[in-house]
Amino acid sequence: MLDATVPTSSALAAIGPDDDHLARAAAAGDRQAYESIYRRHAPRLYAVVWRLCGGQAARADDVLQDTFIRAWRALPQFRFESALATWLHRLAVNTALMDLRARRAEGEPADEAVLADLPARDACQAQRIDLERALETLPPRARAVLVLHDIEGWKHHEIAEALDMAVGSSKAQLHRARGLLRVRMGEAA
Repeated sequence: MLDATVPTSSALAAIGPDDDHLARAAAAGDRQAYESIYRRHAPRLYAVVWRLCGGQAARADDVLQDTFIRAWRALPQFRFESALATWLHRLAVNTALMDLRARRAEGEPADEAVLADLPARDACQAQRIDLERALETLPPRARAVLVLHDIEGWKHHEIAEALDMAVGSSKAQLHRARGLLRVRMGEAA
């Protein structure tokens, strides 16, 4: 008798190929496998980069596109030491952080016009917009740690690995980001 909690091989086949299989096929040049990887992971990665880009859709689109271009080029060197999803998240976060650093180095001011032009329908939406504005003003690494920990649910050791920092630094950046957010949200009230 089959245990209903353990999927059979036919049930697994119906789910589709796993990430490792898709990654190996894509690394060998299979564009359909890569498209499957994109379709599977793009929505979650977009949510992360959108927040890291301060809610600016055009920038998030560019960062996501750049992330998947980098992934396509780097996939043949992927060593399968971590899950593909983890590797893609790290790549997306790093790409977003590089974009933030480049924009700040160029002296580009924070683009608050996108959020300022949104209509405030109720107090909840206004608070969300204030939160997005405050998030946008955080230093890039502090914002990245806050987004990954408090919004995406990552653990400090995962953040430390993804951002190439010590676990203690991740905790310190989170504490710093939360403090700055409290101050900035207090100013918005």
